[in-house]
Amino acid sequence: MSRERRIASGSPEETEAAGERLAGTLGPGAVVALTGELGAGKTCFVQGLARGLGVTTRPTSPTFVLVNEYLGRLPVHHVDLYRTESLTEAMDLGLAELFDGDGVTVVEWADKLGLLLPARAIHVHIEGVGDELRAIAIRAPDGQP
Repeated sequence: MSRERRIASGSPEETEAAGERLAGTLGPGAVVALTGELGAGKTCFVQGLARGLGVTTRPTSPTFVLVNEYLGRLPVHHVDLYRTESLTEAMDLGLAELFDGDGVTVVEWADKLGLLLPARAIHVHIEGVGDELRAIAIRAPDGQP
C-alpha cells in the first residue's frame, strides 16, 4: 500500500517549495524517484529538496556527469538517468551503494530503473511543461512520511 499527495504548482518557486517540504520528512537512506517529461520541473523540485536538507549550493542538472553530490544536514546524491541507455549503465553508477548509504538519493528519470528502485522509494511525478500548471504527485509507501 502507499499514500499519495497531490500538489498544484503555478511557478518554479512553488515547485521548489514542494521539494523543500518533502525534505523535512527525509532521513538517512531515503530514496526519491522523480519522473515527468523533459522540462516538467524535476530539477526545480530537487533544488528545493536540497535547500530543505541544508544544502547551500544550488543544484544543477547532472545530465552530463550523471551524479552530483551536495553536502547538507545529510549528503544529497542527485542522479540523472536521462542519458543512460541501459539498466547496466545505470547500475554502474553505483546506485546500489547510494541507495544503501547514509544520504538522500534523488533520481531523475527514475522510471528507467523499474524494479531496481528500492521498495521504500518515494515516487514524485510532475505533469505539465512550459507555462502549464504543474501537478505534482508524491506517493510514499506505507510507513514513510
